[in-house]
Amino acid sequence: MTQNTARGWKTLRGRLADFLVKPAVLACLPMVSLAGYWAWGEVALSALAAVLPLVYLVVCTSEAVAAAAPDRDPLTGLMPRVDFEERVGIVQRATKARGQLSAVFLVEVDDYAALRDRYGQAAADMIVKRSGERIGTVLRDDDFAARIGDCRFAGCLVPRRQLDLETCIQIAGRLQTALEEPIPLDGAAVYVTSCVGFCQHAQLRDGADLGWLDAAGIALRDAQHNGPGSIRAFTAEMRRRTIHHAELREDVAAALEQGRIKPWFQPQISTDTGQVTGFEALARWHHPDRGPIPPADFMPAIEQAGLMERLAEVMIYHSFTALKAWDGAGFDVPQIGVNFAGPDLANPRLVDKIRWELDRFDIEPSRFAVEVLETVVARAPDDVVTRNLRGLSDLGCRIDLDDFGTGHASLGAIRRFSIGRIKIDRSFVLKSDRDPEQQKMLGAILTMAERLGVETLAEGVESVGEHAYLSQLGCDHVQGFGIGKPMPFDKTLDWIAAHNARLEQTPRLLGNSGL
Repeated sequence: MTQNTARGWKTLRGRLADFLVKPAVLACLPMVSLAGYWAWGEVALSALAAVLPLVYLVVCTSEAVAAAAPDRDPLTGLMPRVDFEERVGIVQRATKARGQLSAVFLVEVDDYAALRDRYGQAAADMIVKRSGERIGTVLRDDDFAARIGDCRFAGCLVPRRQLDLETCIQIAGRLQTALEEPIPLDGAAVYVTSCVGFCQHAQLRDGADLGWLDAAGIALRDAQHNGPGSIRAFTAEMRRRTIHHAELREDVAAALEQGRIKPWFQPQISTDTGQVTGFEALARWHHPDRGPIPPADFMPAIEQAGLMERLAEVMIYHSFTALKAWDGAGFDVPQIGVNFAGPDLANPRLVDKIRWELDRFDIEPSRFAVEVLETVVARAPDDVVTRNLRGLSDLGCRIDLDDFGTGHASLGAIRRFSIGRIKIDRSFVLKSDRDPEQQKMLGAILTMAERLGVETLAEGVESVGEHAYLSQLGCDHVQGFGIGKPMPFDKTLDWIAAHNARLEQTPRLLGNSGL
């Protein structure tokens, strides 16, 4: 009981000291003395002159002032998250009571983990320190900020009468500009970018069950999804998307196990003979309530749920099953391609798993193509990813470099990863039969591939003109809606039969042999 009383007195004393040392209170002391003199004469003036110094001596000791002062982040000097959230709650209530306006901002330095790996922890701490200091200089004196993550900061504006969306965007831009100033590190200058998400208090009516800081966090994540240096304001649509993605994450595990996520197959054909040279397996999900869900929506949910490895297992199983079924139906399908993401390729057991599946289905390794995004190859160091790709190549599997031209992979990487075929991204294929600039790019890519002894496949072929031009230019294979859309397995049987029938009735396109 005594301890609680002492703690209560210490807290009260700290708060009273915090109040008495405020500049506004000190400025009012002469006015208080004058008012006492007018009301009660010299007696009151003498009493105030004697009592006030004693009050300050007793209450405003250094210990009391220290007790009133909030803890500070050791690197930036900003307030800690707990105090920030408490003050945000106070601002939120005040904003609502007064009918005024405010906003919460979240700022995060882009690729902080990569900066730390590149420059070291000491340099990363300096980046955090300078970033925190600069954020403090952008906000007004009454506004407040905190460090709430490794290199993530939050700021809150005190209530004001005027604060529109344009003003908030300008503040976000000033925060980014401040962080973009070079940071000196050991004689060198480091430049960083940042993403900003903010939420105006008025927008919370569209998410009453959502915290103000959480709403700003949703806006920040949306900004980060749009690339470095982005700014986003919280909207009701963002809230709906967040709920939708959360529901997908809950459903995706069950969908995988219940077989609702399975491959559809898109054909690839030779530009020389017109024959089917393979299929690419593409994940598709038909939700029982929502219907077809685009891969762009459910693939991030699978990755966030940590189920990429399980997805790869499902895709391989169904793809090998399809190969055996095509063989049984008497169709010649030389290979099947399956996409592998970075987490799949980082699995140390990947080569052994694929070897076991090939043995299980009695499939030649050369009929299995591992499709790897160029962005994965471009940033992959000499680690597990490299060893897995080399191991799969040594096993006899084909390695296809997907979306070529978008990830800036070096020519050396094509050799290092034993790439057997590059898949030219559709952005280079679009209108290639009419656009001279596209034709120059395609010509350069195909010439390079020929010199390196690597096969080529053009993705996203949608017209007869594109198909014909790519054939004449010497591209080995084509794939796209102009050839055949992705389809479930049972429809591939009819498609192959119809395609082979057309080949017997029509002359083949001019290819390499016809030049």
